[in-house]
Amino acid sequence: MNFEQTDEQRALQDSLSRSLKARYSFEQRRAYAASTVGHDPQTWAQLAEMGIAGLLISEEYGGIGGRVEDLVPAMEEMGAALSLEPTLAGVLAATALAEAASPEQCRRLLPEVAAGRKVLAWAHDEPEGRHAAWWVRTEARREGQSWVLNGVKSPVLNAPQAGFYVVSARAEGQPGDRHGCALFLVDASAPGVRVRPFRLVDDQLAGEIELTTAPGEPLGDVLNGQRAEHAVERAQGVGIAAICADMVGAMQSAYRLATAYLNTRQQFGRPIGHNQALRHRAADMLVSLELAKSMRTAAAAAMDSPHSAESARDVHRAKLSVARHARQLAQSAIQIHGGIGMTEEFAVGHYLRRIHVLDQLLGDADAHAARLAGLLGAA
Repeated sequence: MNFEQTDEQRALQDSLSRSLKARYSFEQRRAYAASTVGHDPQTWAQLAEMGIAGLLISEEYGGIGGRVEDLVPAMEEMGAALSLEPTLAGVLAATALAEAASPEQCRRLLPEVAAGRKVLAWAHDEPEGRHAAWWVRTEARREGQSWVLNGVKSPVLNAPQAGFYVVSARAEGQPGDRHGCALFLVDASAPGVRVRPFRLVDDQLAGEIELTTAPGEPLGDVLNGQRAEHAVERAQGVGIAAICADMVGAMQSAYRLATAYLNTRQQFGRPIGHNQALRHRAADMLVSLELAKSMRTAAAAAMDSPHSAESARDVHRAKLSVARHARQLAQSAIQIHGGIGMTEEFAVGHYLRRIHVLDQLLGDADAHAARLAGLLGAA
């Protein structure tokens, strides 16, 4: 496994870092979070122009055609900046759409997504699911030549910002079954679609989507359950790799803040970093960061080779390991800062909030430990 970035990946990360530093200072981010839009549309347009929205979309459909490993540096910068832009939601939805939709649908939809003009959200999780990967109660029913959906999806990242949702719904079977699901494209402005917006603890916008006989455009053949199953699995796997990279970016920023504070905060006439116990804690934080970097690379590599025997296990290992190390590092960074680390006006506490949210998305650490145990037991 190659842990070194390519020249192209380094160039993209450097460009993103400069752009986000110019537009996403901590105070600017607080202003975006307080706005009704919930992010900065100009930053999103700039990210789309740089190719972030179409990074994983095929060149045939107007994207860059990159690998999941190419997504890692971009998502790291999103985490480091505590970005509120709809990047992760778009990655999840676009991945599922590309895997499930027909070629005609891909030609019609994906170029708009790659250009940033069409913002998608991934609506798969349901309130009763509690981290279950296949808990889908939302019902898809045929009425004449059309399909209508009934059910509730929550939480849906960036639901208030999205113009369209990629929704999983059950054409047959029972909640929890792997088979029987299909994917649909739902217009956010369609009749029967109601969005209840809310903010997550890290200030990202999300929402609950209630579908009441809402029209849905089937992505591909509804009766081809195997293709929809593959699309959901692919979206979840790529999403986990992106989440791990986002968490690593948040970890790096929290670590930098903590070490800077150790070197500048004076106590009894010398920097508190001279305290041996605090130096040991900083060393433990660095170990956690380096381990997390290795695991996020393993997750991306697993999704670039999804047919290998170890790919599913590597993804679960990565989410489990990165989440636990990220929480540990962020908590240590706050403890180093003391009371100021818990204030709304100081950035380090916001990194812990970000990590908590990312840990809960697509299954928390405990859920992935259970899934990994199941895979190892079946081996």
